[in-house]
Amino acid sequence: MGQALTGTRVLDLTHFQAGPSCTQILAWLGADVIKLEPPGKGDPARQGLGDKDDTDNLFFLVLNSNKRSLTLNLRAEESRPILEALVKFADVLTENFAPGTAERLGVGYEAMRELNPRLVYASVKGFGSYG
Repeated sequence: MGQALTGTRVLDLTHFQAGPSCTQILAWLGADVIKLEPPGKGDPARQGLGDKDDTDNLFFLVLNSNKRSLTLNLRAEESRPILEALVKFADVLTENFAPGTAERLGVGYEAMRELNPRLVYASVKGFGSYG
């Protein structure tokens, strides 16, 4: 018997806690979650609260288990074709950027809907949507 979300592809643009905990649940339910992280340092939660230098800390590992990961610089124009290809084949995109950041990066709802009209766009904010 398969899991409830088997065959569902989720692009995870979240970081720290609020978003990764949501996408982890989707992964537990069988979704193929692909976490997109900035090159060089990845999700800032990798280093924060760590007890050893140069290792991912437990906080990050717990909230990002059962996911695949890809580094992609959302600010770089050469990354855009890769992002667009991923969005076209995704079912869900999740983000938890500060208000206005997704739009500045070109990954806001309107831009993503143009690429994939059936995309479910999920946004979670740790401190509200307006500031």
